[in-house]
Amino acid sequence: MYDENGHRYLDCINNVCHVGHCHPYVVSAGMQQMAVLNTNSRFLHDNLVLYAKRLTSLFPKQLSMCYFVNSGSEANDLALRLASTYTGHKDIITLDHAYHGHVSSLINISPYKFNLPGGEGQKDWVHVAPVADVYRGKYTNKDYSMEELSEKYADEVKLLCEKATKQSGGVCIFLAESMQSCGGQIVFPPGYLRQVYKHVRAAGGLCLADEVQVGFGRVGSHMWAFQTQGDDIVPDIVTLGKPMGNGHPVSAVITTRKIAERFGATGMEYFNTFGGNPVSTAIADAVLDVIENEKLMENATNVGNYLLQEFNCLKQKHTIIGDVRGRGMFLGLDLVRNRETREPATAEAAFINKRLKEQCVLLSCDGPYANVLKFKPPIVFSVEDAKELVKKLDSVMLEMEKAENEVNGVLEKLSVNGTTVNSSSHTQSLRNGQHNEIQVKV
Repeated sequence: MYDENGHRYLDCINNVCHVGHCHPYVVSAGMQQMAVLNTNSRFLHDNLVLYAKRLTSLFPKQLSMCYFVNSGSEANDLALRLASTYTGHKDIITLDHAYHGHVSSLINISPYKFNLPGGEGQKDWVHVAPVADVYRGKYTNKDYSMEELSEKYADEVKLLCEKATKQSGGVCIFLAESMQSCGGQIVFPPGYLRQVYKHVRAAGGLCLADEVQVGFGRVGSHMWAFQTQGDDIVPDIVTLGKPMGNGHPVSAVITTRKIAERFGATGMEYFNTFGGNPVSTAIADAVLDVIENEKLMENATNVGNYLLQEFNCLKQKHTIIGDVRGRGMFLGLDLVRNRETREPATAEAAFINKRLKEQCVLLSCDGPYANVLKFKPPIVFSVEDAKELVKKLDSVMLEMEKAENEVNGVLEKLSVNGTTVNSSSHTQSLRNGQHNEIQVKV
């Protein structure tokens, strides 16, 4: 990326421009179609039909029906309508720290939003399960094996299914990102979704995989992140968004014929003015071309594996890195002040993010404690780009360690000279707020 003054930035966070900013092939596809025809989707066009056929061919055969919309929020909102119509139930199970969109129906089921100041809190028909975070969740890998963690977190969903059944007669839908982004780049333990889907379906509910952030080959090994949980894992509904149009507003809901037919039988016709218009579908089709022709899933695997290796090397060098996790080009570094207690290093993460930006590297922090460095770049990100990121991250962490050692040295001298100093408060001062930058520069 380049700013208005021509300064180059390394983009490590933009998962919307999936195949690279302003990819010429994608831009050309949009320009060519716009020069010929663009109209609303009440008028059938070959682009819509051909792209729908191509897109659904990338899913398990049960998922054969496609609705086009304009954003991930629209997709998830429509998915809720499909689920409530099909099941006749209202109760929804979501995961803690989840975010599924900005419209009212989705704010109500997104703890990432409704728990914030100004939020309306949790509705009585919304049930929040602990996210299966094996590093700092309710159950962790300090105490349990991966198999045990999968079962324990799935059992939390089972309890909510039982509660919803007792309270309202059953579950409407369980929805979750296939790998949770806002929760801090969370990768579920193996077998988790298999068990969860079993419990939800036993309670009469549907299962939704939100692939808005992690779909279209980001994980490298598979086109869709839910597939990493096993070939037998098939959601009832999948929602797509951000990367689908490489920055152009286009998204989709993929579901089964049974669910679509039940929805259509209500007589309340579904229509979306711009969803699936000729230009949007031409662009979306071009994105798939680029993913295939430039072997970007293979690139996501190779560069992702290289970064996992390098991040783990940094972990051996810098004790602030408590956990390295992720898959393909969906990675996270959980920063801690103490590896044993896993106390989140929130201020340090903010400082690192700020210093990287000053060095023209764009990264971000997330998770409930804002202490996880998030890596989810365009999947054209190269090994050379990865080397630049690792080098600059290492440099910033060394800078922090040097500054803290200097402060601790001064405190030790003061103590030897008989001056009483509370070292913890000084360290805290170094680590909190805007004082970080001042102290490090000194």
